[in-house]
Amino acid sequence: MSMEDSTTRPGTTGAEEPLRDEPGQRPVVARRRVHDGMIFDLVRDTVDFADGVRFDREYVRHTGAVAVLALDEADRVLLIRQYRHPVGHALWEIPAGLLDLEGEAPHIAAARELAEETGFDPTGMRTLVDLRPSPGGNDEVIRVYLATGVRASDTEFERSDEEAELVTRWVPLADTVSAVLEGRLTNATTVAAVLALQGMRAKGQGADALRPADAPFMARPGRD
Repeated sequence: MSMEDSTTRPGTTGAEEPLRDEPGQRPVVARRRVHDGMIFDLVRDTVDFADGVRFDREYVRHTGAVAVLALDEADRVLLIRQYRHPVGHALWEIPAGLLDLEGEAPHIAAARELAEETGFDPTGMRTLVDLRPSPGGNDEVIRVYLATGVRASDTEFERSDEEAELVTRWVPLADTVSAVLEGRLTNATTVAAVLALQGMRAKGQGADALRPADAPFMARPGRD
């Protein structure tokens, strides 16, 4: 196929514009809450798509989350091991938590979660990557931060439930990348964060090339 053919098919766009997800929610003519959950809700929307076409979609409405890839001076990543009941595994992950405190800025929530789950505070944070783990059935959006200059927190935190058994481990970034590519680490947020950092390194960029920690969180959906 020629380059001309690949860029002029119906339904395609040219390559001259920066690649970007495009907002523009279709009208919702009806919404029913199917289930009120502890952390998320299940809703059913009737969507007015286009040209008289309507369809129903059930999906999870989520409060959103933040995560932190903490890196030390030895180029090691701070991971936690946490039991995840839905998948029946104890997963090695980067620290993460919900955006469930009214009015708390995402980067403040991320620093708090890092301290609560690992006992470390960051001295520097940048926005590493935003991701939607399952956009076909879930409106959750996660912002991942790169934290540098971490130091022991002055505050002791009490952990409960699954978090009572949290284990922390500093792992060389290269070993973490290998674990991802070999399928030994499967947490989606961790995979995205580790590969994003590796991609940044491959471009010869440092943390200063990333967005600031308080960059607008444009991907986060509004709430009723």
